[in-house]
Amino acid sequence: MIHRIHELVWGPWLLTLFLGIGIIYTIKTGFFQIRKLPYWWMKTIGSIQEEEDSKDGVTKFQTACTALAATIGTGNIVGVATALTAGGAGAIFWMWVSAAIGMMTGYAETMLGIRYRYRDRNGAWICGPMVYLERGLKLPGIGMLYSFLCIMVSLGMGSMVQSNSIAETMEYSFGIPSASIGVLLTGTVFLVILGGISRIAFVSERLIPVSAGIYMLFSMVVIMSCFDKIPYIFQCIFKDAFQPISIFSGTAGYGISKSLQYGISRGVFSNEAGLGSMAVLHGAAEDTTPEQQGMWAMFEVFFDTVLICTMTAFVILCMTDGDAAGSGYDGAALTAYSFSKRLGPLGQYVVSGAMLVFAFATIIAWYYLGRQAATYLAESLKKRKILYLLQRLLRGKVYTILYLGAVFTGCLAKLETVWEFSDIWNGLMALPNIMALIFLMKEVTVPK
Repeated sequence: MIHRIHELVWGPWLLTLFLGIGIIYTIKTGFFQIRKLPYWWMKTIGSIQEEEDSKDGVTKFQTACTALAATIGTGNIVGVATALTAGGAGAIFWMWVSAAIGMMTGYAETMLGIRYRYRDRNGAWICGPMVYLERGLKLPGIGMLYSFLCIMVSLGMGSMVQSNSIAETMEYSFGIPSASIGVLLTGTVFLVILGGISRIAFVSERLIPVSAGIYMLFSMVVIMSCFDKIPYIFQCIFKDAFQPISIFSGTAGYGISKSLQYGISRGVFSNEAGLGSMAVLHGAAEDTTPEQQGMWAMFEVFFDTVLICTMTAFVILCMTDGDAAGSGYDGAALTAYSFSKRLGPLGQYVVSGAMLVFAFATIIAWYYLGRQAATYLAESLKKRKILYLLQRLLRGKVYTILYLGAVFTGCLAKLETVWEFSDIWNGLMALPNIMALIFLMKEVTVPK
């Protein structure tokens, strides 16, 4: 039953919605992501040195790193490999196309989130689709629904699935028992989230650039060692790009969710543009504008998919002579095989280390996402004077305990069914957000 529901939720119609809303915003803004590339690049990564630490919140770069922590994950390793084995080398071309489209979706949802955000009674920012559903569309009930779905995703895909990936990787690579990993990982996550968004942003700011940089460095070592193959790889990509199977798997590999971890419908997808999560994660930025944070969201989609996913794809294609499916491997095993073929045992450790760090970063970022949703839902329930007990559970420390419990449980459980069940919540979470993006379209503008 769960599998059938999963297929229904993640059918072609939802993929069409994801791509359709991105295409509409791309046309509406006159292809802003391409036409103004030098401009938004300088306003984001090009302005890092100009930023000053905020006393009351976090910097724009820190929020970008936190958002990247949630999006850069096992999808950059497993999802790319799955797309290549299922759709051939041409899948990577359609990832590029889908990324270009998704950049404007990320821009729109983040801009709306900043425009409608507000401070709670403790002075913290509340931001995300639930806010612009309530204050923009005047649909508080739908905002509460989004919050509930976001909480469910955080406990499933944001914590249990990621911790399971860490436990399996560490046990396979280093022989460490899952229970020991569970205790160590849960304790480390607790120490990070204990400091709230400031500490999560602080850790993300240091973890993501370094870990992504190391992964990209080793990727470039492998790619440049096969420099003579690169023209042939490009030929394979563009030759296969217009095969129907490549089109399907490439767009699927980019557009839905970094959390699907098996097959194409279950594979880990790279990017979250359209789910609304980026709007939540950017809400803590101080001294910013909706347009500026929207451009940071564009940069994150570009960095995650166009850069890191492309490097993973080129490593695999170079090591398999453009035929990923013919290697006999799939998923993380294919990526590890490709690195190891050139780097030896070091290649296995590169992939294991990347999965460990990327998954850990996803866990701490999704705690903040779920916490924001829980806070909003508690406030909404209080206004309506209903479900008093649920209000107390959401407002108190119970959510944190549940989240940490999910992290520990994920290290011990066999999560094939949980992965699929969790991703149902992920798909359902996208629907209210896409609805808001459609009806609030007039409010989304870009710098001239």
